[in-house]
Amino acid sequence: MPAALLLIALLAVACGSNSVTSPAATSRPTNGASGSPTSTPAGTSGPTTQPPASGSTSPATEPAGSPSAPGTDNLTLSAEPVASGMQPLIYVTEAPDDSGLLYAVAQTGVIYVVDQSGAVQEQPFLDIHDRVRSGGEQGLLGLAFHPDYAANGRFFVNYTDVQGDTNISEFARSGGDRGFPTADPDTQRTVLRIEQPFPNHNGGMITFGPDGYLYIGMGDGGSGGDPFGNGQSLTTLLGKMLRIDVNSGDPYGIPADNPFPVGNRAGALPEIWDLGLRNPWRWSFDRANGNLFIGDVGQNAVEEIDAVPAGEGGLNFGWNIMEGDQCFATDPCDSTGLTPPVAVNHREQGECAIVGGYVYRGSAYPDLVGEYLYSDNCKDTLWAFNADDAIATGQAEVKELGSAGFNPTSFGEDQSGELYLVNGRGEIYRIVATPN
Repeated sequence: MPAALLLIALLAVACGSNSVTSPAATSRPTNGASGSPTSTPAGTSGPTTQPPASGSTSPATEPAGSPSAPGTDNLTLSAEPVASGMQPLIYVTEAPDDSGLLYAVAQTGVIYVVDQSGAVQEQPFLDIHDRVRSGGEQGLLGLAFHPDYAANGRFFVNYTDVQGDTNISEFARSGGDRGFPTADPDTQRTVLRIEQPFPNHNGGMITFGPDGYLYIGMGDGGSGGDPFGNGQSLTTLLGKMLRIDVNSGDPYGIPADNPFPVGNRAGALPEIWDLGLRNPWRWSFDRANGNLFIGDVGQNAVEEIDAVPAGEGGLNFGWNIMEGDQCFATDPCDSTGLTPPVAVNHREQGECAIVGGYVYRGSAYPDLVGEYLYSDNCKDTLWAFNADDAIATGQAEVKELGSAGFNPTSFGEDQSGELYLVNGRGEIYRIVATPN
């Protein structure tokens, strides 16, 4: 089976059927803590070049007092081609170096360089395919450039190694061909390695927060239903959002304000920032204010978007007590101390694996500014909601604003705040907003 089709098939397995809702009536209180897409094996869910999904539906609710951006009602979103001819892609980003170059991440272990004309450079930026186990939900899943990359050339990747475990490694820019940068695979420094009990639910996204720390999204370890209870356990890094300091310590340091400091009485691992995640395939910080938005792939019924005010850690998003806005293992369930999602997709309309996006902060489409965009790996629909309102009220008024014309595997953002999509066919597209 061609690689692109394999990725799509795997992601589809993790899904169900969905419709978009805003969980205004959810019984899950906010606050409180405690203890990818490529392809997804049948009966599981997680992204690969397509992320995992959930399923069941309730009608969309629209909380009062949360208007969308002024002109959103008059916009239709679509996607225009930027570049093609690459292996199945799972991410695209731009380095903080004012070069204008895009870096496209292929699940197989290759990072391409794409210039401003859309030309893909023959020489990859990095090729570590020989160290990567790729296929299903495994592979090279994430890329994060150091905030001072322009000066120090440091960047980090998240990949599934040949043993099937998560490997967070640092590499260094080493040279370039005709002005286009390259990195030396021999500069690898392993920062963190996390054993994976199953091949699915690897998470994959890594990025630097506005605080300069590296955030790592980890799935619950896979299989189905979180059989080991990893999401709620503070003694494992699986099912968590992690936060580490790659500028201190050996191989890294723990930020002093992490919610579970070294030596805490609960015995919690100090790297943990948030818990209760199933498979946070794609998530992002709002570049305007540092708020965090997480797309967490569901099990069989519900896909969710979680929204976190800047700097707020120690939250418990509920898995596997809850799946989105519904009890999971037992019904009724105790939702005390759990933070509910601001938006959910129930799987009654073909969704299967939510693809978290970004808050638009570009300049090309002023009426779109402040809207959080997201999609699903089993559909081409582009949804949006006002990010500030979601943070303020804990609810999102979701609107369907258009379609990509293909099933996306990931969003991406450039240094000017413009947004992109990639897919399992090795293509990059730019998000376009057209007045109605």
